[in-house]
Amino acid sequence: MAGHSKWKQIKHYKAATDAKRGALFTKLIREITVAAKAGGGDPDGNPRLRTAIESAKAQSMPKENIERAIKKGTGELEGVEYQEVLYEAYGPGGSALMIQALTDNPTRTVADVRAKLSRGGGNLGAVNSVAFLFDRKGVITIERGRGDEDTVMEAALDAGAEDFVAEPEGYTVYTEPSLLHAVKQALDGRGLVAADAQLEWVPKSRVDVIGDAAKQLVKLIDTLEDLDDVQKVEGNFDLDDAALEGA
Repeated sequence: MAGHSKWKQIKHYKAATDAKRGALFTKLIREITVAAKAGGGDPDGNPRLRTAIESAKAQSMPKENIERAIKKGTGELEGVEYQEVLYEAYGPGGSALMIQALTDNPTRTVADVRAKLSRGGGNLGAVNSVAFLFDRKGVITIERGRGDEDTVMEAALDAGAEDFVAEPEGYTVYTEPSLLHAVKQALDGRGLVAADAQLEWVPKSRVDVIGDAAKQLVKLIDTLEDLDDVQKVEGNFDLDDAALEGA
């Protein structure tokens, strides 16, 4: 498979994210606010909020920013009302995209997303046009230096993981969505601290996107994620390494 390594894609998008830290903070604050509104302000009883807080801390977000976002979600402070929206789309090279957004104006957001897709070689799909190509899963990534393959695999399966994949750079553990935090905590307890843990749209099968189409796809995703309302873009593609390195 061309460029199938999840770790290479993580490295690329982390580099892009680090260059846009201010925009990232805005997205993280929105997620914390929405999570607190949906499930309450106690992260111990709200797995989604706990994940959002952990993501914010990993990006060195100040504690006061996190606390303010939680209070806006619980109604202790006045804040903007955000809606969760999910767009399904087709991208270059036969790829399928799941675009997650939090917005206070869905009409504006869908117009922005449609425009970016059109200019970037993609197009917006109808509801359920590509969602059937994905499963919703918890995904935990662990750096290889944390432990040998057999140890990590045994710990993951003992903790209730569904699947385990080893790559040269590290390990990927897949769980049912409801078990993400339980599995992560069990792994943490054994010293296998995750580099990342979140819910993702995991493709049932993948398509290779190479050459110019791969470069176009990388640019399209970066452009979509530049939108303030867009939280994350996921897809069923394996990118050409050259596209990742040259983007």
